[in-house]
Amino acid sequence: MADHVDLVLEQWREQRPDLDAAPVGVIGRVNRLGALFDAELRRSLAAYDLDRPSFDVLATLRRSNAEHSLTPAGLMHASMVTSGAISQRLDRLEARGLVTRSPSETDRRGVQVTLTRQGLDLIDKVLPAHVDTQSQLLAGLSAAERDQLAGLLRVLLESLGDKRD
Repeated sequence: MADHVDLVLEQWREQRPDLDAAPVGVIGRVNRLGALFDAELRRSLAAYDLDRPSFDVLATLRRSNAEHSLTPAGLMHASMVTSGAISQRLDRLEARGLVTRSPSETDRRGVQVTLTRQGLDLIDKVLPAHVDTQSQLLAGLSAAERDQLAGLLRVLLESLGDKRD
């Protein structure tokens, strides 16, 4: 059994036998998986009229604390949404009635972003379907293989400076 990356590696061995292209085996597969995962997750979330950054904002608020509330800076830090996208994303979510922005009680210049009841209901509806989609994407691996892969990916991420804050 072989995948597309195996073909690429064979071609490099033929054309450049002097080159150790082994890293392509890992990076190429991670990139291809990322693209496949992204397409399937986007399709799954579209059924709820959400894109991935919007889902991430709602999910981050849902999991962060009992109040489901964070500052925009805290939201950026705890989510996978970039700072450039956060204001626009919050505008869209607020217009849909999924979040509110209100003045901070501790910082007069600050703002708190909070899930509304509608936002909480939506994320609680979407989350099980989202996790199920992820589970389906990993169905080709046993539980032990998933754990092993997760551990190896964690080691690699940490080696590149991606640490838990």
